[in-house]
Amino acid sequence: MSDRSPSKPVPSGPQPATSRADWLENELAQTLDEEIELELEDAALSEAIGKVYRKSRPDQMDRTVYFRELLRVQAELIKLQDWVAHHKEKVVVVFEGRDSAGKGGVIKRINQRLDPRVVRTVALPAPSDREKTQWYFQRYVPHLPAGGEIVLFDRSWYNRAGVERVMGFASEDEVEQFFQDVPEFERMLVRSGIRLVKYWFSVTDEEQQVRFLLRIHDPLKQWKLSPMDLQSRVRWEAYTKAKEEMFERTNIAEAPWYIVPGNDKRRARLNCIDHLLGLIPYTEVPHEEIELPDRVFNPDYEREVLPRDLYVPERY
Repeated sequence: MSDRSPSKPVPSGPQPATSRADWLENELAQTLDEEIELELEDAALSEAIGKVYRKSRPDQMDRTVYFRELLRVQAELIKLQDWVAHHKEKVVVVFEGRDSAGKGGVIKRINQRLDPRVVRTVALPAPSDREKTQWYFQRYVPHLPAGGEIVLFDRSWYNRAGVERVMGFASEDEVEQFFQDVPEFERMLVRSGIRLVKYWFSVTDEEQQVRFLLRIHDPLKQWKLSPMDLQSRVRWEAYTKAKEEMFERTNIAEAPWYIVPGNDKRRARLNCIDHLLGLIPYTEVPHEEIELPDRVFNPDYEREVLPRDLYVPERY
């Protein structure tokens, strides 16, 4: 007996062509089911709660069209990934925006089919006491990419211009120093060969309120709410003023800001990914042809029978 569950054996040895085709078709169908399950992030409870708080959205992108376009741009992301790895390029993509604006959703769709050895996400927690005494940008520098890597920052050094400023975690002097330093810091990154892209996800006051209410009443999403998120509702106008000054003082030619309207999550994801693909001059790179080698069969080999208690119980 192999160390795989006996309920789903992998065909081995010579198999009739029809049998192999049926097995492959079944595997592909299950894979598609899993992908659709990933995309249906609004569970039945979320849908029911949404009907209470949100009016009909006839302008929302059709789900079938969304899936088709998502697969198309994800296929292009694989080409981009291969190009970055082949040419040892370095890419940093910064995702900022109001709480619940959709940053995490687009990052998940970007990563969904890519190699985590090439593309990784950085989402840093609040700074430790030691980090608070460091040069402000120091905690971000170790996460910058080496050649052949793409790094996605789920929030970034712009915390100082946003939450730290609005919530009083940084003094006005520290914020002013940040605004003076960040343009040169980013120019240094670009001069070092990093392709730096900055996205701001924007939602309306009303849309954010609905999304927060959904999270409050949906036990599957309550973990997404933090005390800082709730305070961001109270201080909406303060965040707006902070955002406007941030754009004014950090929108530099070497690393401009790009604003993604986020009220329709599906459109926001597709628009952001499509835009990112258009910013980088990737091309297809040569690949060696992959050929599955024949398995070596030893007629004298017998696999040992493993104890049943090693297997996960088959409850489904």
